Amino acid sequence: MFKFKTISQKTRRVMSEVALGNLSNINFEESCCEKIKTLTNKDEVKICSSGNNGIFITLSAIKGDIIVPDQGGWHGFKQIAKFLDKNVITLKTDSGLIEPNYIDDLDIKEDSALIYTSFAGYCAEQNTKGIAKYCKTNNILTIEDASAGIGDNKNKLGRHSDIILASTGSPKIINVGQGGFIASNNEEIFKQSSLPQKLSKTSQIVCAGIDSELDNVGKKLEDTVNATNYIKKHIDSALHKDKRGINVIIPHDDAKSIGWNLKKTLTTDKSGFITTCPNYNRIKQKAIAVEIKNLDYECLKKENLDKIIEELKLNNLQ
Repeated sequence: MFKFKTISQKTRRVMSEVALGNLSNINFEESCCEKIKTLTNKDEVKICSSGNNGIFITLSAIKGDIIVPDQGGWHGFKQIAKFLDKNVITLKTDSGLIEPNYIDDLDIKEDSALIYTSFAGYCAEQNTKGIAKYCKTNNILTIEDASAGIGDNKNKLGRHSDIILASTGSPKIINVGQGGFIASNNEEIFKQSSLPQKLSKTSQIVCAGIDSELDNVGKKLEDTVNATNYIKKHIDSALHKDKRGINVIIPHDDAKSIGWNLKKTLTTDKSGFITTCPNYNRIKQKAIAVEIKNLDYECLKKENLDKIIEELKLNNLQ
């Protein structure tokens, strides 16, 4: 019934053709960069070997503090910032959601940056426009990891922040198995990080895959959001129930035991889609996360979603 998200047949085909040398007349890096510029509303794009490399490149160019959310982000934010010997400041959130005025309580240096994800813990969209506006007024650079938000047609996630990062690894919305990108109008970021950029180059094969995936990224994100919201409507205890997301997080004191039961009944042909918290990447309290984003798009049908809801309720997750 459930299949783990894999690279699409169309994308596999074009990547194979490039690997065989059959499409050597097409510059796929240039093509995918142009598409990313349109999606992010940015003038400069760099393709890199992974999302984490994109974070490394970007943070290496920040001279001030690195501000990270206290939960609902990506653990690589802190790890990479500390490796680069940056001062890390933790921002209090509302279960992952950033309230810009909380920044007022922080003692921040000049040339600092806030790095966060489009969706807090994948379960609730951030007010990226409001965050970007507030930070710009306070001279704070905004770095948005839009791995889950790229191509958003509703609220334009992945467009408002100063710098947009994304992973194109599996099982991201742009699903190529590897790679990532950085997009910005800030030329200094690219000038200050020229060396790590040289260490993070990728191939025409990966660029061809990204180029293929970008053609329908908006539809894939919309389908994932709609499936997630359908489940949220039937689970009253879901975290940030009224927010768009691409997974469902359900707080529960017996999360570990329930999570174990669900992993046995909600299985896939590969990796699972049930995880448990506390987890910085999701929420720092006991909870079960149903990772709808991990499922193949063919699985996002009503009968499959109803099966997930049934199993959740059988395990006292109402």
